[in-house]
Amino acid sequence: MVAEEMPLWIWVATIGGIAGLFIFDFMTHVRKPHEPSFKEAGGWSIFYIALAILFGFGVWYFWDKTHGVEFFAGFITEKSLSVDNLFVFVIIMKSFAVPRVHQQKALLIGIVLALIMRGIFIAVGAAAIERFSWVFYLFGAFLLWTAYKLAVESFSHSHSTDEEYEPNAVVKWFQRNVRTTTEFADGALTIRRDGLRYFTPMFVVIVALGMTDLLFALDSIPAIYGLTDAPYIVFTANAFALLGLLQLYFLLGGLLDRLVYLGFGLALVLGFIGVKLIIHAMEANTLGFINDGQPIEGLPHISTGFSLAVIVGILVVTTVASLIRSGMVANRAANRPGEEN
Repeated sequence: MVAEEMPLWIWVATIGGIAGLFIFDFMTHVRKPHEPSFKEAGGWSIFYIALAILFGFGVWYFWDKTHGVEFFAGFITEKSLSVDNLFVFVIIMKSFAVPRVHQQKALLIGIVLALIMRGIFIAVGAAAIERFSWVFYLFGAFLLWTAYKLAVESFSHSHSTDEEYEPNAVVKWFQRNVRTTTEFADGALTIRRDGLRYFTPMFVVIVALGMTDLLFALDSIPAIYGLTDAPYIVFTANAFALLGLLQLYFLLGGLLDRLVYLGFGLALVLGFIGVKLIIHAMEANTLGFINDGQPIEGLPHISTGFSLAVIVGILVVTTVASLIRSGMVANRAANRPGEEN
């Protein structure tokens, strides 16, 4: 695979358009603090998904079919991984007791920071892949390890919004070394008191959300590079996956705990892409201690179209199985109200 260059003006127009969508999101949803209704969250979630589909067909028509399929495969993978992120977002919101009316602001700023950091990751990844084909070995091995951890977590039934949030090193340092207050102050990020500037819990929450999504990018970026080597597709798939995540957070809400097999499904997806990356690395092998530094021939070719079918199939089966399982558990609980779980 050889990464294709995209004209600078298309990059500028795309980044400007995505920035405009985030500004639009802020002006229409965050500027006036409120808790979105199910209808509002559902409507805007459909809008952003439809926008991503329209963009994908635009890539298909104006670029080519191959890149169109790559966009859809990348978007579906990144969107699914972003839903998994929502588990942690819910836990963070609960831990910091963020008022529902101010959660949109924290989420949107955190998502924008996440997109900026992912953009840096994407640029670094593209540069590394262009110079060193063996990077695919690292990406593949990392995804297989991540898939294993997700599968173990899924089987242990620990993937729940009732878990306790454990602040990472950056959040802990911020809480220890920066003046903070316990007041949310109508969603403000800082307040002045006795002539001194204090950061509110809202700012700390945004730091926690941003750092959490940065950690999630460690598996999402290698995953999409297993589906395409075009940085433009990698960036836009990530951007459209993050757009609408704010509304999806409120739409899914308490339904997240019903997706009991989502972690296992994502583990299968990441494992599949990890295997695909390693096969590609072997096809372009330059490491002297593997096959005398020569590419390995005769390996099975996994097309992007086949990858898309596998990813969609896994996610559909695990989602349906999750809902069936959750429904059975709820019915048993309803039929035996006097028994303890």
